[in-house]
Amino acid sequence: MDIVNKIGKAAAKLTAPLDPAKTAPPKQLINNIAQKVAKVTPLGGDLTKSRPSKAADTPYWTTNQGAPVYNNTNSLTVGARGPVLIEDYNLVEKNAQLNRERIPERVVHARGTSAKGYFEVTHNISHLSSADLFQSVGEQTPLITRFSHVTLERGSPENMRDTRGFAVKFYTREGNWDLVGNNIPVFFIRDGIQFPDMARALSPNPRTHLKEDWRIADFFSYHPESMHMFMYLHDDVGIPADYRHMPGYGVHTFKLVNKEGKETFVKFHWIPKCGEKNFETEEEAAKAPYAHATRDLIEAIDAEDYPEWQLSIQTMELEDEDKFDFDPLDATKIWPVEMFPLQPVGKMVLNQNIDNFFAENESLAFAPSTIVPGIQFSQDKMLQSRLFSYADAQRYRLGVNYTLLPVNAPKCPFHNNHIDGAMNFTERFEEVNYFPSRFDPVVEAEKYPAFSTNHVSGQRQQGRFVDRTAGMLSHPRVTQEIKDIWVDFLTQCDAQLGASISAKLQASQNGSAAPQPAEVSV
Repeated sequence: MDIVNKIGKAAAKLTAPLDPAKTAPPKQLINNIAQKVAKVTPLGGDLTKSRPSKAADTPYWTTNQGAPVYNNTNSLTVGARGPVLIEDYNLVEKNAQLNRERIPERVVHARGTSAKGYFEVTHNISHLSSADLFQSVGEQTPLITRFSHVTLERGSPENMRDTRGFAVKFYTREGNWDLVGNNIPVFFIRDGIQFPDMARALSPNPRTHLKEDWRIADFFSYHPESMHMFMYLHDDVGIPADYRHMPGYGVHTFKLVNKEGKETFVKFHWIPKCGEKNFETEEEAAKAPYAHATRDLIEAIDAEDYPEWQLSIQTMELEDEDKFDFDPLDATKIWPVEMFPLQPVGKMVLNQNIDNFFAENESLAFAPSTIVPGIQFSQDKMLQSRLFSYADAQRYRLGVNYTLLPVNAPKCPFHNNHIDGAMNFTERFEEVNYFPSRFDPVVEAEKYPAFSTNHVSGQRQQGRFVDRTAGMLSHPRVTQEIKDIWVDFLTQCDAQLGASISAKLQASQNGSAAPQPAEVSV
């Protein structure tokens, strides 16, 4: 019984309310902090200025409204035993804030990380584009880059077979430019109306929340154009070793427009200076620790081993669009480098890690529709659809004023009448919020001109590709009809490739080993 009493007394001490006087930091520490803060925000200073910045922190705890909090460890109660009072504003605010700290997860590209740096022009292309950032060799433009997984959820590991996103936001003197691409130069489909269905097919089963191969095989059995994408995804480039050794591609065809208004088709390529590295097998990738690619990027930048990529372009004259046996505006096709050589433009260096993950990664928003003078859209049907859907996704996820968030806002001056809406915190005091007006001197801007070597060719060892594709098609819910369709698609790509996968599937059904495919041209 004595033991029980001793335990009870000890537990009472542990559960007793904390004494703020005993848990408060030493007075000298408070004084030191107060002296530093006073230099920035002296008590009794200018109270007309907004200070949503770490630089304006007080040396003591406050509510979001700025009221001092003398006890941040205990709820306000009626007596020592309670109940808790709902008038305890600090208690309510802390819990309400926690309940709302998460914003909607991206439907695609949810898992990702960001870093900041600059783009520097190394080769003059002002004859091709009037874009301000390309006008002089040595010119530097600040930027932020986000690497991501396309179909995996926010908390997923980074060693899975999946397409990676490679998005760059340039903060130019004429506005922001978002170059939103992937680590693979082609895409699964060529028409944006199919994108919602494709995204769902690549996502987990809505009944079980399990990602299952039969769903993928079923959907893409209706899309023979997707075989080009699977040539990459099921190849050894399907699992990049990290972000620093990963290439990037704009995927779509854009237009460059020079000062004379001449348009040129263009494709963008990011080539990693340190070379490309991938995990060859799932077993090798499984050895990588959780979040290994994010950690690798952060640690490299902290060690001043700054990742660097060369930006190169392929160009094509508009009048040549119909001269080839492929559609240059089809996102499921590449431009062969033998016909359209890579031309270097500049380099991207990432030399600064982000300061806050939520503010500069979760709140970071990209949209292919964000362009600048000198860069224009082509008639690529997949691109045209993304021009709407990406910006619309950001308005849903972050709110209509997402472009006012510091990470998304342009660094150059800007002016329009897009006022009000949720969380619009700009200082507006004009009386005229329409255009045109004789009471507002603002006018329209001056008119400006209108608007890799890793492609699949040559000799490739196809053993692992055959294994992965046959493995996906061997799911028990993949019907014989779907298998036959896939084999037919791949046979049209390459007869020997189709035969190898057919043999692998047949051997799997019979329980025997299939012959290993040889190196063939594809």
